[in-house]
Amino acid sequence: MGATTPTPKPGRQRTTRPRRIAGTTPRPQTPEGERIGVAHLTAEYWPFARTGGLGEAVSGLATFQAAAGLATTVIMPLYQLVRETTPSLERTGLTLTVTLGGHTERAWVYESRAPGPGPRVFFIEHPDFFDRAGIYGDNGADYPDNARRFAFFCLAALTALPEIAPATQVLHAHDWHTALAPVYLRTAFAGQPFYRGLSVVMSVHNAGFQGHFPPDTLAGLGLAAELYNPGVFEWYGRMNMLKAGLAFSDLAVTVSPTHARELCTQEGGFGLHDTFIGMGDRLNGILNGIDPTLWNPETDPEITDHFSREDLSGKRRCKAALQRAYGLPVEPHTPLFGMSARMVAQKGLDLVLGADLLGTSNAQFIFLGAGEHRYHEALGNLAAAAPDRMAVEFMFTDHLEHRLLAGADALLMPSLYEPCGLTQMRAQRYGAVPVARRVGGLSDSISDGVTGFLFDEYTPAGLGLAVRRAMDSYADRPAWRKLVRAAMTQTFGWDRSADRYLALYARALAVRSAALSS
Repeated sequence: MGATTPTPKPGRQRTTRPRRIAGTTPRPQTPEGERIGVAHLTAEYWPFARTGGLGEAVSGLATFQAAAGLATTVIMPLYQLVRETTPSLERTGLTLTVTLGGHTERAWVYESRAPGPGPRVFFIEHPDFFDRAGIYGDNGADYPDNARRFAFFCLAALTALPEIAPATQVLHAHDWHTALAPVYLRTAFAGQPFYRGLSVVMSVHNAGFQGHFPPDTLAGLGLAAELYNPGVFEWYGRMNMLKAGLAFSDLAVTVSPTHARELCTQEGGFGLHDTFIGMGDRLNGILNGIDPTLWNPETDPEITDHFSREDLSGKRRCKAALQRAYGLPVEPHTPLFGMSARMVAQKGLDLVLGADLLGTSNAQFIFLGAGEHRYHEALGNLAAAAPDRMAVEFMFTDHLEHRLLAGADALLMPSLYEPCGLTQMRAQRYGAVPVARRVGGLSDSISDGVTGFLFDEYTPAGLGLAVRRAMDSYADRPAWRKLVRAAMTQTFGWDRSADRYLALYARALAVRSAALSS
């Protein structure tokens, strides 16, 4: 096996606004005989707590599934952040007793009673584990007991499942934080009828995060020592939770078809490429979606003015308002590039800094996001040196992202890797033409020269050339309007993806049925 790939640290949780119910557009109902009960286990879920795309993707899928008539349940930890932002929490009558590595822990189950359609959302309360300032850590460091925190969550969720979601047929686990659920399901819970019949689908949203811990961690989590072997947990002398979750799942899925292929390469597999290759057709790629009613420039209450692909005059007013808000000259014919991302290496900030975009163009730039101090400092220095060309905003909110996409002419996404990406989908809806690297879901959702501009090499020169292509197109007004309108025609709703998930669940049930009958 090749050299290991270092995994980046997760960013801070995003600031979110209170939950906005999506539009009332009728959703196609799944025929009753095809409805499958599904329970999503996740560490993040919009709008309660998230650090990036994971929480929004799970929320979008689960919300669509519930609207389509599936018995859909979501279970996540009850973080301090959830308590602070969710007035609709109610404690259920269910108290859980969980044994974790020989220690008995108690937990309580809460449910959100927020009005409107959607899945049932439950929270596992354990103050010692989850009532903290961060989701995964704070002050730039992970919590040292994260293995124990998320192992407990998996055990508690499984324990609660027959009481809160007895119609569940498919357990859908998301990323490494829930990867121990398939392991416990097939070991500690294996002899119980309800659990024996459950199928498991494991979603890999970001394989850069795998849950690496010392091998002796297994004992403290109540896991048998023999599970530390190359087929389950063992990975370069470390315990790898994601790897074990994949081993005990019926099927696995990642968030775009291109990324599924990338995971099977040494360059794109984050040290797990052999595992992904070995899964064969058990590994699938389904593109994420967005809610086209929530991200709709014709009705969006967050933006300065509404607009459509037929009438772009409102977008011009949104651009002027954005320029004024950030102290940039209100110049309607100067291209305005936006970037909304976590300020981390994965998002291509090194290319942005290396490409000297200010020196090689006459464009304006606005950067929105929070992350590593080195990027804050470097971007802040550039903005201070050229305040008429560049602005930065290091406090992310959903409101600011809506306004940025509505006002920007183009969106920068020069990602090192991007399993799916959602910002490029939202941007196209708002006529902000993406300039992005041809990786993962960016490749699957942007048509080069038609709805955006793609480049291949991860170099400042590659980004600079793509920006120049966008600038040249912007100078040709008829060509640019055609590009903007083609981008705005894209919807990226969950309809097609949800159908593919339903087919995936049916396959998982068939795999489980075959395993039980063999």
